[in-house]
Amino acid sequence: MNSKILLLLSVFLFFVNSQFAQDSSKKVALSSLLVDLEKQYNIKFSYSDTDVTEVFLEKPNANFSLSEVLQFLNESTFLQFKTLDNRYVTVSFLDKKINICGVILDAKSKTVLPLCSIKIVNLNNGTTTNFNGEFTLNNVSLNASLLVSFIGYSSQIIKAKDLYLQPKCKEIFLLESSEQLSEISIAKFLTTGLQKSEDGSSILNTEKFGILPGLIEPDILKTIKILPGIESASESISNINVRGGTNDQNLMLWDGIKMYHTGHFFGLISAYNPYLTNKVTVTKNGTSSLFSDGVSSTINMQTSNRITNKFSGGGGFNLLSTDAFVNIPVSEKLEFHVSGRRSFTDFLITPTFTNYFNRSFQDNSVSSNTVNDSSTDFYFYDYSFKVLYDINYNHSIRASFIGITNHLNYEEAYTSNNTTIEENSVFKQENLGGIISWNADWNSKFSTNISAFVSDYNIDASDYNKDTDQFQTQFNNVLETEFKVASKYEFSDTFHFLNGLVFNEIGVRNTTTVNAPTFSKTVKNVLLKSALFSEVEYKKNNTYARFGLRVNYFDKFNEFVVEPRINISQKLNNQISLKLEAEFKNQTTTQKVDFQDNFLGIEKRRWILSDNKNIPIVKSKQISLGTTYAANNFYADITGFYKKVDGITAANQGFYNNIQQFNSVGNYEVKGVEFLINKKNKTISTWLSYSYAVNNYTFDIFNPETFPNSLDISHSVSAAFNYSFYDNFKISIGGILRSGNPYTKPVEGNETIQDGNRTIVNYSNPNSERLENFFRIDASASYNFNFTEAVNAILRVGFTNLTDKQNTINSYYIVDENSANNVRRIDNYSLPFTPNLSFRVRF
Repeated sequence: MNSKILLLLSVFLFFVNSQFAQDSSKKVALSSLLVDLEKQYNIKFSYSDTDVTEVFLEKPNANFSLSEVLQFLNESTFLQFKTLDNRYVTVSFLDKKINICGVILDAKSKTVLPLCSIKIVNLNNGTTTNFNGEFTLNNVSLNASLLVSFIGYSSQIIKAKDLYLQPKCKEIFLLESSEQLSEISIAKFLTTGLQKSEDGSSILNTEKFGILPGLIEPDILKTIKILPGIESASESISNINVRGGTNDQNLMLWDGIKMYHTGHFFGLISAYNPYLTNKVTVTKNGTSSLFSDGVSSTINMQTSNRITNKFSGGGGFNLLSTDAFVNIPVSEKLEFHVSGRRSFTDFLITPTFTNYFNRSFQDNSVSSNTVNDSSTDFYFYDYSFKVLYDINYNHSIRASFIGITNHLNYEEAYTSNNTTIEENSVFKQENLGGIISWNADWNSKFSTNISAFVSDYNIDASDYNKDTDQFQTQFNNVLETEFKVASKYEFSDTFHFLNGLVFNEIGVRNTTTVNAPTFSKTVKNVLLKSALFSEVEYKKNNTYARFGLRVNYFDKFNEFVVEPRINISQKLNNQISLKLEAEFKNQTTTQKVDFQDNFLGIEKRRWILSDNKNIPIVKSKQISLGTTYAANNFYADITGFYKKVDGITAANQGFYNNIQQFNSVGNYEVKGVEFLINKKNKTISTWLSYSYAVNNYTFDIFNPETFPNSLDISHSVSAAFNYSFYDNFKISIGGILRSGNPYTKPVEGNETIQDGNRTIVNYSNPNSERLENFFRIDASASYNFNFTEAVNAILRVGFTNLTDKQNTINSYYIVDENSANNVRRIDNYSLPFTPNLSFRVRF
């Protein structure tokens, strides 16, 4: 038996050995084959011994012609065989073109990665992986290198020849990256989703947003108010004050569209849906020359710009509204992003709505009278739509559209001087905008962006008094169009050069009509302006520097305005950095307060356009110097700043005193310091911020000429504490304490005076008094849970003003013959204790 087994084993080994010998005999050394071919075809090969060493291949067919042999050699090796004449053939790696393929996988899970970027280094050629993680490239130079990259993963360089002559497409594994993008200097700032950029700007990533006191969702404009130097003297996000500036001095951009309206519910919540707006950048100084307008700040909101090829979305509700968004892939190159939100306040009354409504309507035309009966039809909605189309690897088209609307129909009967008066007010406010852009990468160093947008803002209000049969209307419209071309050249990874030009047209129309007595007035102005901008950006090791220049030309005024910009950051070591920021900016649109209490007193501001005479171009200059310290999850920042804004008018400051009737041009000057400390670990994040500022107006025709700004908040302190009990349960509590707003009192003992046939309040020196300090504590909690692996949900509750403190945010006086001294003080109060909750599902 054993002899039979040994015999079979011997036969098997002989067979295997003979087969191996046959296979190996088919492979010959290229160096030997070239010698044989020279003799067979009477030719001479020119090559380097190192190029052909250890290259083995099968012998070509003996009946092949010379051209067939050379083709066989080209296809079977890395080398390029090229005939110089009938006798000499060169053999080299030069100009060798090959076809390659690969499969990109996650190194840990071994799952495929679709839409990875595959780019040939130093060329403008490349591709992306398909749904199976596969890619192919034809006619690639043998010596080429490929850059393989994917968001959230470490990039990898692959040699093209390593993907050639493989029996199947080679698998390439990418590792998840724990590093942040190079532009981010602090990954987690105060809470998850808030980051500090190396140019000093603050970035809100709504997809990764954590939790903040009182907030039930990443409300874009409420969130940025936690940053030092950003306040809201009226507690409204429609009145955000950056370093003492008015709200109309903030440049609001949504996907590159300039927006003229920011809030729903008359400024108590943001008008921008945070679940499609995934990145917000706030710049207070040192702005890029790419941007104009906004002498106080630039708030740049951006939606997702990447085709995911994945159907996803979400939706939810809170005690005011419900919303939904969805990403719809059509093909590998085309995708739609859609979002919508609508309030249900016109058919469902909640405690949150009641508090918001009372807060909004406490300063209206009948606030001081006895209301007998009233009815309200109020609702708001917003929607957005985006088309993403990739023409090819280097060219893409993006188009976005947004619509924001507030609508109010208010009817009431009230008693005034023992007379019942019926009044009906209708108010509609909307902002529509659209933009289209073409992005092109012409090679690895040079890229361009061409865009055009239109923004259309309208307020259409009417008021009917049945007792007097008086009907009045007011209409405000802003129509802006812009065409921009920008180019970027990257001399190296550390040195970039940006250039561009802009053409812009703004038209503003204001119309007022009254039927009794008959009155009608329309003012329409149009302004054309153009600009050239250029800047250089340098980033290397511990140094960041950006120097920009923007030259603006106003056709109507035949005037040039030159604006230099500087932004420098230098790390002294791994913990300490110094920063310097400076800029000149201008803007030509401002808001004017025509009526303090008409149209319910809820939206008193109207946009107007500069005429460079009575309404000059607003110009600012600003400089700030600061230092930061970051180590062991501890962050500290202290910044001193100085800002002066010229060209403001008394009409756009919203004065409640005698000077509100004058049309005077002046300036304001603010200087101060901002301080922030933040300590965090895996479960806790706590911070304390403090701002000090001195903010004064100067108007030459007033007495005194210099007096406190209406937005002068001398001291402001805020603190918060976030705690994560588990990965899915978090709480946040925080508070704010700040100086009271300035206001003006009547002259004691002479509170009223006659102005023709009417009696008016006789105010004392403007803004010479202070309201009581503002103090509020807020809290919120969130709980995350998963329905399935693909579907998750989050429940959030928030409480504004936990102590229910009655904070006075504004005071003024009206004539009242039934009151002492013939005047009565009217106080506006902040929100009382207000609960809210939200529930969201995402897939």
